[in-house]
Amino acid sequence: MTPAHFAFSSAFMLGLAGLAFHRTHFISALLCLEGLMLSLFIALSLWTELFNLTHNSASMPMILLAFSACEAGTGLALLVATTRTHSTNRLKNLNLLQC
Repeated sequence: MTPAHFAFSSAFMLGLAGLAFHRTHFISALLCLEGLMLSLFIALSLWTELFNLTHNSASMPMILLAFSACEAGTGLALLVATTRTHSTNRLKNLNLLQC
C-alpha cells in the first residue's frame, strides 16, 4: 500500500467514522460528508493520473468536485432552514416523522 493510498483511505474512513459516531450537530455531519467527498476527489484524481487515462475520464474529478460543491450548498441551505424552523441544529431534536 502506497502512502498516498493509505492517506486517502484513512481520510475516507475517518470521515465515515465521524459521520457514524459523532452526529450531535448538523454542521458536523456536513463536515464529515465534505471530508468524504474530498477524499474521493483526491483518490479519483490520483487514479486518473496513475493510469494516464484519456481526456474524457480526466474530467471526472472536476465533475465530482462540482457535485460536492452542490452538495455543500444544499446542506448549508438545509442547515439554515432547520435552524430557522426548529431553532437548533442538533440532530437529536430533528424528527422526520413529525410535521
